[in-house]
Amino acid sequence: MTDALREPTFLILTALAARPQHGYGILRDVEEISSGRVRLRAGTLYTALDRLSSDGWVAIDREEVVDGRLRRYYRLTDLGAAKLAAEVERLRANTRVAEQRLRARPIGGTA
Repeated sequence: MTDALREPTFLILTALAARPQHGYGILRDVEEISSGRVRLRAGTLYTALDRLSSDGWVAIDREEVVDGRLRRYYRLTDLGAAKLAAEVERLRANTRVAEQRLRARPIGGTA
């Protein structure tokens, strides 16, 4: 059984699933994916990216200088994609159980 991902980690990996992105792009994407519920701070994001990089789930794709500042792009690795896919399946399985139990719930229930 695989360990569940924390929601911010799940959202960061999801943000990188489609294409490499730089930090600000990831921050915006996480907020959009979560419908505004999750707003990461830059320090939190870069700490997470360092950890995910150490775990082999993300890697630096490229770097460029924009307006005199270094912009680093990150990409999802194959290992990271496998971890994200496993988490998606875990969430699906939990959702199926919840749906089955909701259908079996007596109408009116108890207070």
